[in-house]
Amino acid sequence: MKKLPLLCLLFLITFSSCKQVEDPKITVVTPEEMQTFLEADNVQLIDVRTQEEYNKGHIEGAQNINFFSPTFFDDISKLDKDKPVYLYCNSGKRSAKCAEKMIEIGFIKIYDLEGGFSKWKHEGLDIKN
Repeated sequence: MKKLPLLCLLFLITFSSCKQVEDPKITVVTPEEMQTFLEADNVQLIDVRTQEEYNKGHIEGAQNINFFSPTFFDDISKLDKDKPVYLYCNSGKRSAKCAEKMIEIGFIKIYDLEGGFSKWKHEGLDIKN
């Protein structure tokens, strides 16, 4: 009988520690937070949408590196892995996948725009056409 509480405690610890933890190297930021970050000099701002999407409007200063391009990994590898990278796509899904891939290849810190370019536009923030 004395072993039952110990087993219950062990069971609880085992399964509560299996919770998925977000990668601390990837931070999802609001459009307002992103705008503040972009006021710094020499920011690595990457738009991972297609060239056509980028041409219809993008955040000023963004470099277009298409997530679906066959040269994506070569293009992304040219960035400074030791500096933070700020990513966005249209809604946040592609940039989240891109952030995970970038961490896998050695980037240290990624900021991902919550809601992507659509939310940025909806918030009425600056757009370059």
